[in-house]
Amino acid sequence: MTELIKTYLDDISPVSLKLPAGACDSHFHIFGPANVFPYVETRNFTPVDATKDQLFDLHHRLGIDRGVIVQTAFHGYDNSATADAIAARPNDYLGVALAPAVISTEELKKLYKQGFRGVRFNFMAHLKTKDSMEDILALTHRLEPLGMHLQIHFEPSLVHSLSSELKKSAVPVMIDHMGRVDASLGVNHPDFQGLLQLMKDPKFHMKVSGLDRISKVPPYEDGIPFAKTLVDEFTDRCVWGTDWPHPNHHHIPDDAVLVNSIARIADNAEKIEHIMVKNPEQFYGFGASN
Repeated sequence: MTELIKTYLDDISPVSLKLPAGACDSHFHIFGPANVFPYVETRNFTPVDATKDQLFDLHHRLGIDRGVIVQTAFHGYDNSATADAIAARPNDYLGVALAPAVISTEELKKLYKQGFRGVRFNFMAHLKTKDSMEDILALTHRLEPLGMHLQIHFEPSLVHSLSSELKKSAVPVMIDHMGRVDASLGVNHPDFQGLLQLMKDPKFHMKVSGLDRISKVPPYEDGIPFAKTLVDEFTDRCVWGTDWPHPNHHHIPDDAVLVNSIARIADNAEKIEHIMVKNPEQFYGFGASN
């Protein structure tokens, strides 16, 4: 099965955009290998292995020097595969864990020492968290002393109901994939406007990843205005990511197309430097001691 990933890596387009030194992919996943890091039995399907070595190869081809590995639901609360990838290149890679909101402080400290800098919760129909918002907010008070953050992945319509609760977080909140808005509805749709309103609070940060998820057809022209608006208005609080290897998707995007789109999302060198280097360096703490 890993040969499918290898073939895909061989088929990516040329990258026309030269990224700055220290460029960071702030959202992607590691799958397996399943014979070393088994997938959870409750999964809906078995993914193709997407290993750390394949990831490192992809980043080399794309001109990416650093990365933030987001723990996948296929491995559940066992963050071992992600921790293993971080340990292989600890100066260049950090992680975001999956964990129950009632995780012990000792376990949080262990995750931090392994290179994890946040905990993610999903409010998606296919990945709905079992934790209450009350417990998640209580967790943020234990994340705060460690310098860890809260990462939230939600359905676009939930921005209206979740915003007031998320503002109570004791730590910075990173929002996944531009709030999963539907680009076909336009930038004036209430869901995107609600997202922009939420971002006016400096506690919130945004991943301008998932261009291929909010839009349907490559090269994702109707998604560009959403990402560009976020970067233009909140330049110092946006980061970018590939979302490789693109799980639970209706197609497999060409990661080179996504990289090349950065020049349109961030339309000058200063903005590119912010979303690709300065912001992830500051937010995730690359170079900081564990």
